[in-house]
This record gives sequence, C-alpha cells and structure tokens, in this order.
Amino acid sequence: MSTIAASPPDTSLLSLLLSGERFWPTEPQSTHDLGLSEVFLDSLVAKLLLSRGSVSGRTIATELCLPFKITEATLERLRSRRLVTHVGSSSFNDYVYGLSDEGRSHARTFAGGCSYVGPAPVPLVDYVISVEAQATGEEPIRRGELSDSFQDISIAGDLLDLLGPAVNSGSGMFLYGAPGNGKSTLADRITSCFGHEIWLPYAIIDGGQIITLFDPAYHRAAESPSVTHDWDARWVRVARPTVVVGGELTMDNLEIRHDPVSHVSEAPLQMKSNCGCLLIDDFGRQRISPEELLNRWIVPLENRRDYLTLPNGKKMQVPFQQLIIFSTNLAPSDLVDEAFLRRIPYRIELTDPNEEEFHYLFQIAADSIGCYYDPDGVDHLLNMHYRPFNRPLRRCHARDLLLQVKHYCTYNELPFEMLAEHFDRIAGGFFTEIETRDHRRSCGPDA
Repeated sequence: MSTIAASPPDTSLLSLLLSGERFWPTEPQSTHDLGLSEVFLDSLVAKLLLSRGSVSGRTIATELCLPFKITEATLERLRSRRLVTHVGSSSFNDYVYGLSDEGRSHARTFAGGCSYVGPAPVPLVDYVISVEAQATGEEPIRRGELSDSFQDISIAGDLLDLLGPAVNSGSGMFLYGAPGNGKSTLADRITSCFGHEIWLPYAIIDGGQIITLFDPAYHRAAESPSVTHDWDARWVRVARPTVVVGGELTMDNLEIRHDPVSHVSEAPLQMKSNCGCLLIDDFGRQRISPEELLNRWIVPLENRRDYLTLPNGKKMQVPFQQLIIFSTNLAPSDLVDEAFLRRIPYRIELTDPNEEEFHYLFQIAADSIGCYYDPDGVDHLLNMHYRPFNRPLRRCHARDLLLQVKHYCTYNELPFEMLAEHFDRIAGGFFTEIETRDHRRSCGPDA
C-alpha cells in the first residue's frame, strides 16, 4: 500500500521532509503491499503476453510498473500451471516468456472480461489517502507566493487581495468579465502557486473495476524526484493539474465513463483535476444548463466528497479536492440564483486595463515574443485605432497584435519592430475579426 512518507530509512525520510513531500508511494515488497490479488496479477501478465508475444520478465515488470521480484513470482506461478513457458534466456538471470496453448486460451478469457493492459492499478483507498495528503487546501498560499506566480503578467494589487482569500477558501470562485482579459491565464497561474508536484496513479481499482486516471491531455509528467529512495512505479509524478473544459462539457464528462467493449472505465474530469484546478470556461454556454451543472455539484462542493457509480452499479466515494473556477463573460447573478451563489461565495470581476497598464502589457509581450518595446508604437495604436472608435482595451490584445506584426514582418523579410506602419498594416483585419466575434457573442448563436 502507498502511504504517507513514514517508512523510508532515516536519510531518505529526512530528504523527503526537506523537499516538502507530504505523500510518498513506497515501493511494494509483496503482493499484499500491492493491494492486488494473485489472480488479478496472473490475468494482467497473461494479457500482456497475449498482446506482445514473447517478452522478457524485466520488460513485463517495466510495462506493468511492478517490482521484478513480484513479476518473477507471478510468472513462475503461471509456469507451474503450464500457462507460461520459457522461450529463451535473457540478460541479468532473466528469461523470455511466452504463453502455452492453454495459456493463450486463459488469456483470451481474461481479456474478454477486461482488456486493460498497462500499469497495474492501485486500490481506491491508496488513491484517497494520496489526495487527502496532497490537496491544495492543506497548504494555504500567502500573498508573496501568489505574487510570484503572476510576476510575468500584469495583475493589480487589489485583484491579488481578492484572489488570495478566494483560493485559500477552497470553495470555488467566479471569474467574470469581458473576453480576452486573462481569466484562463489566471486559473493556470493560480494552480502553479500551490507549489511542488503531486503523485498520481496511472489507474485505480475498486470492486474489480479498473478506472484509468492519468491523462496526458491534462497531466504533465514531472522530472524524477531528486531523492534516492525508491517509489511505487504505478504512480507518476505530475505538475499540479489545471483541467480546462469549455462549451463541450456535458454531464457524461462528470461521471465514470465505461467502455462496454474493453470493459475499462475512465475517471471523470473532477477526479483528473484533484489536487489542482478545474476551470469551467465560458460558463453558461455549455450544452447543459448552469442549474443542472451546479445541482450535480451541490453536495461535493459542501462536503468535499463525490459519489460516482461504477459499471456494476456500486457507488464509489472519492475526494472532491480541487479549486473550481467558473469563468464567464456574463455576470454570475444572470446565470444562477442566490442559493447557488451562496455555495460559491467569491465573485471576482476582471476589468479592462487602463492605458498605462496597456503599455505595460505591450512591454511584457515584447519581452516574451522577442521584440524591442517601443512606447511610441503603442501610443500610435491608441491614437489611431482605439480612441477614435471608442474600442475597449483587452489584456490579450498586446500579445495578439504583436504576434500578427511578427508574422507580417517575417513574410515581408522585415525586421521585427513595433512600428506605427506595421500596426496600421495588420489593424484592419485584426479589429474586424475581434469586433465581428464580439458582435456574434452579444447577438447569440443565430447572429
């Protein structure tokens, strides 16, 4: 079983404590430590051999993320039943293994029940322990930490004063305001301020049902830990996740998704975002109504527990430990009633930048994209393309305009500079696109 770091030798434990580790998946020494039955291990190894053919014992151990001595014991058990045979020798006192005719028959039966082949799953209880130990709320952030996370973007001090308590509350928040003012960027930076990476299992098992959890779309594998103590390879170290979902969100995304062909299930989005942040972008424009979504989450938001239904009908209780951010271009009061607002008490408006901040945004964007910052070019933009048309300033405009200037200069083999004539060249197409999109937003989908 994976545990909170309490069992490594003294030197390793000291390294863990100094590195700020709150959870450490210790390397299993026996089948009992895995929390998996011998029958399950037999089926997992047999299915791997069925799909791969002849494979060495160490390769099997690596692909199933199991210690070699446990894999070797499983192979010998299958060999004693004449389901597996030695095909040849391998290096380091290892053998190449293959299935016998009877073994292939057994493996097909195993695959018919569940075709999952991959890292061995961890028991649900181990996953619950890991989330409780690594949850963001266990380490409240301070103003300095939040400021560091936003050091390369523009954010006002009064906004920090609003964001900090909202993040520490763990109760979720609304970020609202005009499009293009950085709501998605804020959510990603908020996650980064929680600090060190977390441990996440590739898959979990409960009641014989395998649920895949690690998702490369949302989980970015981190570097291996610097300490020398071994860990359970069924776990992967990842950066704290920021799961972003927009108008494509449906109720199906919030439940365990079962594949009736492979008989393998996939964790819902809220599980994939545990110990991180879940951003519901463009809230109010999903295929489901805001009331339907929030009704689904009333109990989890209050109790920090979610209840999911396994394919066999069994209810599974899992942690609901992430910061939920609802990002919307509309006022929260226009989307949900007072009862829902009470459960998400923090509502923070992101306003348009003023002209001074607009200059600063161009300075940041110029440094990032690789261009010398020229305040005269920004003044020309304001005088010729904003003030005469009463156009609102948006925080994304500096980056987007400079990128278009860069592409224009590259195409025409010109030096990349913030010149007035370059802005004039790209302004017509840029603002026509922005204003058309804003018009469609205000008029609805039929505009």
